Amino acid sequence: MSEAPFARVALIGIGLIGSSLAHNIRAHRLADHIAITTRRAETLARAAELGLGDSYHLDAAEAVRGADLVILCVPVGSCGAVSKEIAAALEPGAIVSDVGSVKGSVIQQMQPNLPAHIHFVPAHPIAGTEQSGPDAGFRELFENRWCILTPVEGTDPQAVERLKRFWEGCGSNVEVMTAEHHDLVLAIVSHVPHLIAYNIVGTAADLETVTQSEVVKFSASGFRDFTRIAASDPTMWRDVFLHNREAVLEMLARFSEDLATLQRAIRWGDGDTLFELFTRTRAIRRGIVEAGQDTAQPDFGREHGRGPKDET
Repeated sequence: MSEAPFARVALIGIGLIGSSLAHNIRAHRLADHIAITTRRAETLARAAELGLGDSYHLDAAEAVRGADLVILCVPVGSCGAVSKEIAAALEPGAIVSDVGSVKGSVIQQMQPNLPAHIHFVPAHPIAGTEQSGPDAGFRELFENRWCILTPVEGTDPQAVERLKRFWEGCGSNVEVMTAEHHDLVLAIVSHVPHLIAYNIVGTAADLETVTQSEVVKFSASGFRDFTRIAASDPTMWRDVFLHNREAVLEMLARFSEDLATLQRAIRWGDGDTLFELFTRTRAIRRGIVEAGQDTAQPDFGREHGRGPKDET
């Protein structure tokens, strides 16, 4: 009998999350066999060059045959089509999951297509970088980061527990909540910040009074960090906003109200209001550092002492 928690894991999509999962499955012996599938032949070939899997498939249905864990590592807008493609090939008792940043829409897309003999446990690892593709993955991506599971009603608790142990094996802390609550929380801590980053970088690029070369040349740390967020995968984030639109719009409305308050404070020279807000937000930052979700090192731990031309 195999000592690994799973006999065969099928990874559908091999970008940042998929390739990082492959590294973890291999390093921590979480499965005996890693089956990798993606639509683009050149991406699949690169995954093979990197040795990320044990078998490589352009046909997703072929990859999931015999798999006791199937994880969709694709943009949330593609989950419905992929679930239709693999449904007939899924093994009885298999756990089917995903890594999408939106959960309500993923459940609506996938659940009608999945057979009754599998366990559907959606998941969202809150981890990432602005990089994408099979070369972007690394084993430490999930270390001490949260993974949220949003099992559908009636899911076998043992299946949820098995997936929980899998993510813990990748180094994640795991929490279980409803899809609705997940989408509201992520709208404010992830989705709206990304939208603001995309918007402010776009605004800077469109300013007629500031040249694009000046935007690049004189980027202060705040703008520079916005550009890192705004460099994230455009397909993935387009789908996130379209598929979590209600929660995002709700949080954007609240953000707009608070921004209007700040506008008034600046216009009328209300320093007390500004100081009170900035004091409260510093406390949030300290809480994030104390929770181990970021470093307290100056400038986010970036190396210094090298000229711009030497930076990598």
